Amino acid sequence: MNVNIAAIPGFLAGHARVLDRRRYDLLMGDGDAASVLAALDAYRNPDGGYGWGLEADLRSPESQPGAALHAFEVFENVAPTTAPQAVALCDWLESVTLPDGGLPFTLPLTVSEATAPWWAGGDPATSSLQITSISAASAHRVAVHDPAVAGHPWLERATRYCLDAIQALDETPHAYVLLFAVRFLDAVYDSQPRAADLLKRLGAGIPADGRVPVEGGTENEALRPLDFAPHPGRPVRDLFEPEVIAADLVRLAGEQHDDGGWSVDYARISPAGALDWRGVATVHAVEVLRANGLI
Repeated sequence: MNVNIAAIPGFLAGHARVLDRRRYDLLMGDGDAASVLAALDAYRNPDGGYGWGLEADLRSPESQPGAALHAFEVFENVAPTTAPQAVALCDWLESVTLPDGGLPFTLPLTVSEATAPWWAGGDPATSSLQITSISAASAHRVAVHDPAVAGHPWLERATRYCLDAIQALDETPHAYVLLFAVRFLDAVYDSQPRAADLLKRLGAGIPADGRVPVEGGTENEALRPLDFAPHPGRPVRDLFEPEVIAADLVRLAGEQHDDGGWSVDYARISPAGALDWRGVATVHAVEVLRANGLI
């Protein structure tokens, strides 16, 4: 299992956003939290939310729930540093939360060009388990080191909505809803008594090999074991046999291209988004391989 670490900085220099270059430097011990947060601020709006293509297939400038999860990922990256922007993001999410406690998939777009049709077609008046669960999961991981996020009323409301919505599922949902619900349950496993049984129930919908095809996606688009369970030592890892995880780590390492970067298998919506996703995928691959002791 050979990963060409030396080629990654050059790949990122030619293909990635400044944000992802800064995240990679921090991950590898060469950067600092302040520089990462400064890069994230380029996507921030005065209302405390994020837009401007932070979600690479949602290029519209206004704040969107779909960008919040990526911001929380960055706030997790900079731990143990805390940032007032994280609490401000919770405030903004509270302001757009629907009466049942869920977030809409998208809010109305001011610029529809270069945005994926699934984002453009979202209903702002209907709660989305998909977007609420992954946003709340990401926020809970930030809450581990940020008490202000942990105690924010938005997170409490979103958590309750997700638990109720997952409990109400009567069949295995779409692949991405399944993925994000599983990741949410893993994030709240130690604090929410319902999480263990719900995780076991949802896990029954994941095939033994961990590969979940994405209905409506590209021909080869699928979710893999490491999408569900990227980090060792988490309860979600118990859904997979050790050899399944080991094989998926070999797959992930082997998907590095000769140019040093990784790609995604879902549809490319815009030239800018296609480049952005390669940078995101590369940083994510390094994070996962590093967390599993392979880098």
